[in-house]
Amino acid sequence: MTDSADLVAEIDALQGRLAEARAQVARRFIGQERVVDLSLAALLSGGHGLLVGLPGLGKTRLVETLGVVMGLRSNRVQFTPDLMPADILGSEVLETGADGSRAFKFIEGPVFCQLLMADEINRASPRTQSALLQAMQERQVTVAGQNRALEAPFHVLATQNPIEQEGTYPLPEAQLDRFLVQIDVPYPDRQAERDILMATTGIAEEAAHAVFTAPELIAAQTLLRRMPVGEGVMDMILDLVRALRPDQPGAAQSVQDSVAWGPGPRAAQALMLTVRARALLQGRLAPSAEDVADMAQPVLIHRMALNFAARARGENVAALISGTVAGLDRTRAAA
Repeated sequence: MTDSADLVAEIDALQGRLAEARAQVARRFIGQERVVDLSLAALLSGGHGLLVGLPGLGKTRLVETLGVVMGLRSNRVQFTPDLMPADILGSEVLETGADGSRAFKFIEGPVFCQLLMADEINRASPRTQSALLQAMQERQVTVAGQNRALEAPFHVLATQNPIEQEGTYPLPEAQLDRFLVQIDVPYPDRQAERDILMATTGIAEEAAHAVFTAPELIAAQTLLRRMPVGEGVMDMILDLVRALRPDQPGAAQSVQDSVAWGPGPRAAQALMLTVRARALLQGRLAPSAEDVADMAQPVLIHRMALNFAARARGENVAALISGTVAGLDRTRAAA
């Protein structure tokens, strides 16, 4: 077989496994297919996800189920204002041996896992939130001057309540940029909510089973990076990211008037990965312009901000991204 034929065969096999994984997730997290797909896209791309939604929508249940289905060793941290960095990273303690000798021993914190659920991440202080920055970007932590590598793969799925802001600390821009995607979790539709009631209020509940192992997920992440991306898709990614920067020559007047700061190169990198993941999940061999348009919101919405005047006018980032994508579509259609 040629290299291209081998790649096609590997992608086809992975797509079958992903369909099975989605079916297993659906046994415990009913409905919300887009939320599931975005979460799987984050894991396939080797990144982290920020789940934003009201309490009771199943965010914790989804993360727990993904840990089981993807074969990842998981830990959960409930973020509170009194949480300290050592509560996440771990610390050194002085241990006395049987012979009376003393030595420092490092006790690993919950970050030493493969899937970390950071529940209500914005309730912890900035000092504690910053403890995750190095882990999320470099896959290692520094404790007592020593670098300690985290197990591969390493992913953070954090949750955040968009409404209740009393006693919270907004995530700094540098940390938001580390999240590959922001996943908005809406209310389920009526039929899904009916199915949830039937499935979760009886004597027993469905259980999900592992479909992947950690090494198989790493192999899938490597395969995703081998997927080809056409020049047209790459150009659309670059056009979109650059069109949302207010100081960029040729930026639309609406962007210049409303945007305080736009997405950086990491946003373009995130789009390059997530459009491949979406194509994989939909059973295709390569991403298209439709994938770029679909992934624009979750990849870009937390990587840019409106200025004060735009917020006073009642504008929002989501509408600006949608308008920019529509403008690019019109330009491509006219070309």
